[in-house]
Amino acid sequence: MRLGYFTMPSHPPERSLKDGHDWDLQNLIWADELGYEEAWIGEHHAMVWEPHPSPDLLVVEGFRHTKNIRIGPGGICLPYHHPVELANRMAMLDHISEGRLNFGIAASGSPTDWEMFGVDGMGGENRDMVNESVEIIMNMWDPKPGWKFEGKYWKAAVPTPIPPLLQQHILPVQKPHPPIGVAGLSAPSPTLTMAGERGWIPMSLNLNPAYCASHWDSYEAGARKAGNVVSRRDWRMVREIFVADTDEEAWELSVNGEMGRMMNEYFLPLLKAFGFTDFIKADTSTPDDQVDAAYCAEHNWLIGSPQTVAEKIEKVYADTGGFGVLLLFGFDYMEHEPAWKRSLELLAKDVMPRVAHLTGE
Repeated sequence: MRLGYFTMPSHPPERSLKDGHDWDLQNLIWADELGYEEAWIGEHHAMVWEPHPSPDLLVVEGFRHTKNIRIGPGGICLPYHHPVELANRMAMLDHISEGRLNFGIAASGSPTDWEMFGVDGMGGENRDMVNESVEIIMNMWDPKPGWKFEGKYWKAAVPTPIPPLLQQHILPVQKPHPPIGVAGLSAPSPTLTMAGERGWIPMSLNLNPAYCASHWDSYEAGARKAGNVVSRRDWRMVREIFVADTDEEAWELSVNGEMGRMMNEYFLPLLKAFGFTDFIKADTSTPDDQVDAAYCAEHNWLIGSPQTVAEKIEKVYADTGGFGVLLLFGFDYMEHEPAWKRSLELLAKDVMPRVAHLTGE
């Protein structure tokens, strides 16, 4: 099993934008030093606890301060960017990274972001825009002079060269393009079905493991439709994780610490507001008002001593049918930095060797 990092990024409302950005960068540096293989950074515009409208700014800083870790947006909200500009920007970022870029894409699910950009998310316009955007980006990265596109939302073209100096030339280092990742939420997941059809990386967000098991079904169905061969080694599983020397210490630092605060003040109320609480329940008959940080810690989180966390990873692996990459869900522990850094270290150096036999095969 391989190890990576996934961050919204999430910060409490009182955290300044710069301080939050600096914390996220520090976590990328630590992850690289500890051997984490990849990191994904989300994009959000009008969500107080997820204040990062431009993940590529953090991605490029990450590349400047790390040596080995692959980094990418996880993902760029395609409806909010012109696809040609985005294709060129990501290609340039791939060059800056010297081929370490991952490219995560998303449709965006925030009503406030939809309103800000004038996108009818409730009517599914955001998903239609994703389809158009993907079509354009793929053709920008495999340019055929004279190709034109006139869609509902965008127009684009691969320019006809005017020798010797004018032509489409900004292309990714990685061929045919950087690895593309897509995160799934609902079940069945049309997003992961599309990922399977296109051979992209599937990612399951931090939901109940039994619920996440259906994500692979969606991905595999899409792969079958396109005739693609897929492996669970590529499946990314995002999990809330806190490792300490003892189970008691880990519980205190997570449930009664910054993880618990974020869940109780933001993430759980957000899920309840949209009717998504069932996604994190071990038993859907559990009343919503009983689902709090302590409930999540008991049923979903991977917290405890290294031995306990390894055992919990084994159980999630069995409950989902197997996956190849564990992605640590990032939290803002700026006030308890040593404890968070210690958790990152214990996960990489003590826990992961205990579960090395879990490969997704």
